[in-house]
Amino acid sequence: MAGRAAEPEVIWARPERTGRGPRPAYNRSDIAAAAVRIADADGIDAVSMRRVAAELGCGTMSLYNYVPRKEDLYELMVDAACAEYELPDTPSGDWRADMTGLARQTRALMYRHPWLSRVMTTAYGFSPHALRYLEWCLGCLEPLDVHPGLKMQLIAMVNGTVMATVRNEQAMAERARGLPWSEEQEQAVRGAYLMGQLAGGAYPHLAALLAASPEPGDAEEVFELSIARLLDSFAPPGA
Repeated sequence: MAGRAAEPEVIWARPERTGRGPRPAYNRSDIAAAAVRIADADGIDAVSMRRVAAELGCGTMSLYNYVPRKEDLYELMVDAACAEYELPDTPSGDWRADMTGLARQTRALMYRHPWLSRVMTTAYGFSPHALRYLEWCLGCLEPLDVHPGLKMQLIAMVNGTVMATVRNEQAMAERARGLPWSEEQEQAVRGAYLMGQLAGGAYPHLAALLAASPEPGDAEEVFELSIARLLDSFAPPGA
């Protein structure tokens, strides 16, 4: 690929544009916004340097002066999406409430940009808006009396829980769209099969658990409960 560096580099450490010529008509933000529009409309697989160039009305090769690799383009896109976080000037002082609010924002962000869960990675943690997010998280965790390393683990686990939840929800929705029957019909058939298996006595522990457990809540309830239990696990005893 043209412009691929022989050594690792951080896109944010590069000048906005390399090479000579007249003053450019667009910048990294323009490129990222164009790529995000494409991904939102047609999915991440539709994003290419050629497609982004066409969206901007420029030559494909000229983009490599700004973005040397497709991986860098993804990093710009993730940072552009993360700019949508609404972070108050100061945390509320209630670290559980602040982290729960961030988890909800992340889930909503991934639904606004369904491609995000496929390309988001911890390697992109040095982008301007990622650093802004991390700094705010650490600020809201200031009242939590645990080792700083545990605070980083908490942030990572909250993000990982949200990402895993959204990926599963998106995968289930995608599968349902391809089926010739309704989700309710399939659940009924699968439920009947499971009950038949449990009735044979081969799975006594599972049968007892299902008999004693309430029906699972909807996706919102399950998500809220998952985040609450995760945050509770980091609270000092008696807190």
